[in-house]
Amino acid sequence: MVSSIVVQYTDLLRTGEYDLWRRLRELLQGQGLDPDRTVVVDLLQEGPDHEDGQVISADGRVFKFSPDHGLLSLRAPSRGWPSSKGEVDLQRERRGWPPLCV
Repeated sequence: MVSSIVVQYTDLLRTGEYDLWRRLRELLQGQGLDPDRTVVVDLLQEGPDHEDGQVISADGRVFKFSPDHGLLSLRAPSRGWPSSKGEVDLQRERRGWPPLCV
């Protein structure tokens, strides 16, 4: 079962016209990732043009994105961030949330 917010964010990633979604699509494409095969699993909006979040690529890699000099930058997971869908599901299970179906 997939959380409805994950479905909504992923749909917005693929079709949204808001600047955040355009920038994130460009960022993913710049890293060789297909936005149509990427899932947004977390998004925290802390104000205008300041969003942090996580995406899972089609091959199961987890990436963190956050603003960097006014632009979003994609980074490989750092310490403390899950590095695979399995680790995301484990963290979700610990919180009592259902696993993601990607």
